[in-house]
Amino acid sequence: AISLLFVVIYSYFQKSFHPTIAPTSESKNTQETSNENPQNFPKTSDSKTAPTQIARAQTLDSSNVFDPEKPLATIISKDFEITIDSLGRISQVYLRDDKFTAPKQEGFFEHVKGFFGLVPKPPKIEKLELLGRDSNKPLEMRFLDVALNNQAFSSSYEASSSLIEVGSSPQTIVLSQNLKGVLIKKSITFYPNLKYDVKIDVSDSTIAYAISSGARPVADADGYAFHGVLLRTNEDKIEKIEDKKAEEAQEFKGAKFVASLDRYYTSLVFTTKAQGLNVIIDSESNTHNPLPFLSFTGNSEFKGYIGPKYYKELKQIYPILTDVIEYGLITFFAKPVFLLLDFLHTYIKNWGWAIILLTLIVRIVLYPLSYKGMVSMQKLKELAPKMKEIQQKYKGDNQKLQVHMMELYKKNGANPMGGCLPLILQIPVFFAIYRVLYNAVELKSASWILWLNDLSVMDPYFALPILMGISMYLHQVLTPSAITDPMQAKIFKFLPVVFTLFLITFPAGLVLYWTVNNIFSIIQQLLINKMLARKKALEITLHKHPHTEVKK
Repeated sequence: AISLLFVVIYSYFQKSFHPTIAPTSESKNTQETSNENPQNFPKTSDSKTAPTQIARAQTLDSSNVFDPEKPLATIISKDFEITIDSLGRISQVYLRDDKFTAPKQEGFFEHVKGFFGLVPKPPKIEKLELLGRDSNKPLEMRFLDVALNNQAFSSSYEASSSLIEVGSSPQTIVLSQNLKGVLIKKSITFYPNLKYDVKIDVSDSTIAYAISSGARPVADADGYAFHGVLLRTNEDKIEKIEDKKAEEAQEFKGAKFVASLDRYYTSLVFTTKAQGLNVIIDSESNTHNPLPFLSFTGNSEFKGYIGPKYYKELKQIYPILTDVIEYGLITFFAKPVFLLLDFLHTYIKNWGWAIILLTLIVRIVLYPLSYKGMVSMQKLKELAPKMKEIQQKYKGDNQKLQVHMMELYKKNGANPMGGCLPLILQIPVFFAIYRVLYNAVELKSASWILWLNDLSVMDPYFALPILMGISMYLHQVLTPSAITDPMQAKIFKFLPVVFTLFLITFPAGLVLYWTVNNIFSIIQQLLINKMLARKKALEITLHKHPHTEVKK
């Protein structure tokens, strides 16, 4: 009830403080809007008006003129490769780092088959492809003027160079497109960290257009993480439009950044200027996936980034970009947890050991709550026989049963919520750690010991999930329980099996945390049990010999 109340209240206030700007309707067609009000383009509208039409105007068939997807230029470095097509768009981004090209960790059965030569060992891929081949491409321009737009999608750009190598310093490529009476020039500067700067010069300063910031990457298809568009408004609020939930076009004026993202990767654009960016989030007609665009008139400048959501890299580029690392409703609490984990890794240099140390720190911080809960459970366990007697005696009279149960609790100083409430208060902590370990791209290809070469995927031999189940059962045996109903007791004992099966496909880093947490809980429970036994023995001694002096 407390957890549900928290989520409901938080969601209500989050919605209140993150207002969605309602779209405005326009009744005039594309050409009228272009002639009469070019300075205000683009505005949000329904599917029959200017901005939505322009956002979808690229459907023009230009295959009989030239191949729009033909590579025009290639930008390469030791860590990435970027291709630009004939329409001046970033058509693909490849990651070359070993972290992303290492072969997928084999499962148990694949490993056994490979050992006997039944299946070949999975090869290392040459490069990881980030963008979908049929999705919206970054830097695609769509013009408000229909005739100009049609010409733009049937005319190839020219590049200042077909090949650029990015070393330790940034490199610039110039793309130009000569339309009838209008010259378009894109100057793009690429940096070694996958950041890029864009400057667009339009010979006619009254030309209104929209630029795609790109659909989300498709390199990670995980269904549990957030997929969609996230932006920071001019009021420094975070807006999220999830895939399949973009029902209508929306406009956000003065946005600080807009990012399309999946679990590990993002394609984003941003600006450091005070006026921000005018962002339109359109809706893909078939899937209702959000499609982000920037609207401009005349010359424009902005910056972008396509790559993994590394916290340190994004912070170095522009601190507010770390907001694209999304942890859901618990982000406000999960972010400090990640910063602690990252701080530990700075000194330990191994993510597995950093997770173990983080678990230990969390157990120490939560020790007072755990101790209080365990002491309360111990009292309830001692009262279990008397509780059972009362339940049998007043089996058909709930009112008397409750009265006598409360008298029993009051007489012995026990609290039925004493063991439960501390655990409930720990739930946000555990959920925050779960979100951090599940979404941290830093764990990708991060090895720990022996067979665990990637903490971001499941344990191929199921060793950690099984160990987690065993440790959970041992902790359950050691923990005092006030359950008197035999059926409830059987169900409770079956929980470790359920959790083992549930977590068997989860990332090894997350299962490692859960397992180590159980082990620390067992050690803590043994110490508390020993402490309580000593305390009880002392009470018995004092009761039998009330005048005995006891050393502190």
